[in-house]
Amino acid sequence: MDWKLEVVVVPVADVDRSKLFYEEQAGFTVDHDTRLRDGVRVVQMTPPGSRCSIVVGTGVIDSAPGSVKGLQLVVADIEKAHAELAARGVEVSPVQHFVAGARVNGHGEDWNNFVFFNDPDGNGWAVQEAPTAA
Repeated sequence: MDWKLEVVVVPVADVDRSKLFYEEQAGFTVDHDTRLRDGVRVVQMTPPGSRCSIVVGTGVIDSAPGSVKGLQLVVADIEKAHAELAARGVEVSPVQHFVAGARVNGHGEDWNNFVFFNDPDGNGWAVQEAPTAA
């Protein structure tokens, strides 16, 4: 039996601001923006090419806005991903890799090339380059 991660709830302070960030700056597709009842709004968005979505909203999670760290996307071309995020106004780190647990600017070996960014609330994202053979 396959178990597939479908949705990750990301705690935010301002749903509209987050929706704009993820849609216009991070390039996610808005799947739906639904008000289920008073105090409950669910905005589901999906990164390009992903089968897993994120949800932001009101009345969906008790975690503090900005408390999610380590969300990770995988891309084929880290330079292209960096350029795309920067062109959309995302404050994105330079391409970095890890040496002895510390981030170092520049490219590393296969599976060791990343860029990092935060959403407006401080939820932390990593974008990792996957080897072309993967």
